[in-house]
Amino acid sequence: MSEIREKVDVCVVGAGHAGCEAALACARLGLETVIFTVSVDSIALMPCNPNIGGSSKGHLVREVDALGGEMGKVIDQTFIQSKMLNRSKGPAVHSLRAQADKADYTRKMRQVIENQEHLIVKQAEVCELLSEAWENEQSVFDKKIVGVKISTGIIYECKAVILCTGTYLNARCLCGETITYTGPNGLQPARFLTDSLKKLGVEMRRFKTGTPARMDGRSLNYERMERQDGDKRVIPFSFSTDPDAVQIDQAPCYLTYTNEETHKIIRENLDRSPIYAGVIEGTGPRYCPSIEDKVVKFADKERHQVFIEPEGLHTNEMYVGGMSSSLPEDVQLAMYRTVPGLEQCRIVRNAYAIEYDCINSIQLKSSLEFKKVKGLFSAGQLNGSSGYEEAAAQGLVAGVNAAMGIMGREPLIMDRSESYIGVLIDDLVTKETFEPYRMMTSRAEYRLLLRQDNADLRLRKKGYEVGLVSEEVYRKVVEKEEAIQREISRLKNTSVGASLEHQKFMEKYGSAKLRTGTNLAELMCRPELSYEILEELDDNRPKLPQDVIEQVEIEIKYEGYIVRQRRQVEQYKKMEHKKIPDSLDYNDVKSLRIEARQKLQNYRPASLGQASRISGVSPADISVLLIYLEHFQG
Repeated sequence: MSEIREKVDVCVVGAGHAGCEAALACARLGLETVIFTVSVDSIALMPCNPNIGGSSKGHLVREVDALGGEMGKVIDQTFIQSKMLNRSKGPAVHSLRAQADKADYTRKMRQVIENQEHLIVKQAEVCELLSEAWENEQSVFDKKIVGVKISTGIIYECKAVILCTGTYLNARCLCGETITYTGPNGLQPARFLTDSLKKLGVEMRRFKTGTPARMDGRSLNYERMERQDGDKRVIPFSFSTDPDAVQIDQAPCYLTYTNEETHKIIRENLDRSPIYAGVIEGTGPRYCPSIEDKVVKFADKERHQVFIEPEGLHTNEMYVGGMSSSLPEDVQLAMYRTVPGLEQCRIVRNAYAIEYDCINSIQLKSSLEFKKVKGLFSAGQLNGSSGYEEAAAQGLVAGVNAAMGIMGREPLIMDRSESYIGVLIDDLVTKETFEPYRMMTSRAEYRLLLRQDNADLRLRKKGYEVGLVSEEVYRKVVEKEEAIQREISRLKNTSVGASLEHQKFMEKYGSAKLRTGTNLAELMCRPELSYEILEELDDNRPKLPQDVIEQVEIEIKYEGYIVRQRRQVEQYKKMEHKKIPDSLDYNDVKSLRIEARQKLQNYRPASLGQASRISGVSPADISVLLIYLEHFQG
């Protein structure tokens, strides 16, 4: 028989959280797209923790939603508990976190994928990337992607490929002495794609992550644990979700702790842990360590938190957060049973570590396209990151940029001052990562501006410009912004005199008396006063939506800090706007130090700002480069 060839615009390899966002973005922009998965049942699978969001990760979900992505909408429909983290701190670090019904989340996202126009789902293993030589003196590309071949021999010709392979490349799972060559949840690994990437000249790495055991909920004693409930008033992830629609009866979670007996069992069996026996080759995540790592590296700690979280409403399985492990099953059972509430626990699924191949992400441009292979994009854990939310964010950007490339439009590039997504991608492509990368609020220099509550105001316009946000949705955010500015102006121009009535008001709320007249905005800056409290003094107050009120209050209370950070952004932007040509040969810049020249030649930064963040490139090197560029471009 003759060779079978199918023609599409985009091939997305992998249907996890990165793959789903990438495929939906391409299809919604009108490109004929196929998404490959080793199992259709694993679309949007949550192989580890049963939640979406969390510190800084909630920001990413909100930003994905603002740009026109799907994750926020799906978790709003499938969560079983929701909580705003860090409420006692400032608004910059507030982050939503929701417990998901894992099966329901997968089912709902699969439904969205299967019913999306221009999108085909194909259960198959992609085993080879097809490319041709690329000849263009103005570009650094060596090759261009032309298609993929699946294990049955069928070829899919395409204009772009987006790799979203997660932890499946040459994956193996380890539980003590037992090693199984599978992906997460026993699914088949991808066995051939690593070799195909190496043939393209891609540098590969080996990383590791892990997951804790799942318990039979009927075997746990919840009375010995601390009950953890969700927020009384739930805030949705998606800006499109009606807040009243997410006020549900929520499932409880529980908190317990390890103890010295737990730690003793772990220490006595470290020689049976693949991590400490030298069996595991991959580097694990620093910010999500196994319980073995916690006990060894934090030997002075008497206990560690353990979160017991439901995997869904229609299963008894409970997730044991904080106790991921690769110890043998008998050791796992012994250590888990020392934890209060888990004394009689029965393990449904053992904890395990998983090793997998990933790339050195400095080989990518900020668009997530490979610097040397035109039309080949990469997103998610293949890029050395960890987490569902980081994957979804990268998937969306890779999907948009694959589409922009095919359509001959400018890529969507967000810098560090615009979004957490910009920080995430800039870190991955600029700062060499030797361990799984996790997003944290501390990584964002301008986090007071990049709050999760204003993601729509920051990014809806970009989503509209690329074509993923409708004109109606964008118009609503423009109207919201106008309403915020009107109300801020009104408050600043509404005078409050030092009358006896007003002095009594101040005394009532424990606020210092007025010496002279002021305005409502100045009063709102006092910690003990709020927009809601000041309604007593505000006779002409308009009726405004809660999200508008929230922005008004933040903008007024933190105005000084916000203004200062915007000035910092202006300085940052000056460096980011100084672009470096793709074709620049750093060997021609004679005054650069040898280390800087080598690093710049290897990383090929897009701007002076990005160059300044590369380890080994000094401020003096940047000055030399700036002078050279002015001469070069002049």
